[in-house]
Amino acid sequence: MTPEEIGARLADVLGEGVTVGESAGGRFTRATVDVNAAQWADAVRAARDSLGCDFFDWLSAVDELPAGFTVVAHLWSCAARHGVLLRAALPRDAPVISSVVGIYPGAAWHERETHEMFDIDFTGHPALQPLLLPPEFEGHPLRKEFVLASRVAKPWPGAKEPGESEHAVSKRAPMRPPGVPDPNEWPGGRS
Repeated sequence: MTPEEIGARLADVLGEGVTVGESAGGRFTRATVDVNAAQWADAVRAARDSLGCDFFDWLSAVDELPAGFTVVAHLWSCAARHGVLLRAALPRDAPVISSVVGIYPGAAWHERETHEMFDIDFTGHPALQPLLLPPEFEGHPLRKEFVLASRVAKPWPGAKEPGESEHAVSKRAPMRPPGVPDPNEWPGGRS
């Protein structure tokens, strides 16, 4: 199936409120399907049942400051060798979406990590316990408003942009492999 056919099939199954597109990637292009947060679990189930997506690849989120968050999941069909990228937008003030652990048990750790890093709640998840951070950690480090304490205590030592450093950097001449003449000496010169 082409990405267009995959997106059209999901749109037919889910009905209203679905936007279909394609990711960039040449021959690795995937169908992208944007759904309402209320349709999230139905969209994941439809991808499994209607498209044959039997492999849960990954789930995460993107902080779309100030608009909110986008939850993203990639599902794959091992038999048909096609995938779909599902997305749902969540408001910043109450980021809540249905868990898909009942559909793909492998989503449990992905949802736990996304909850921990972004503070997005997955209703119906059996145990949204911390996964990566120590118990005394405060905050959600992948939110864009999270301040990295190490940068407050000690400024970044390197230059942020070329020319911003107060240190003089010696420029070394580019090296050529042995036997390769200087490009200015090539017949016809440099083009």
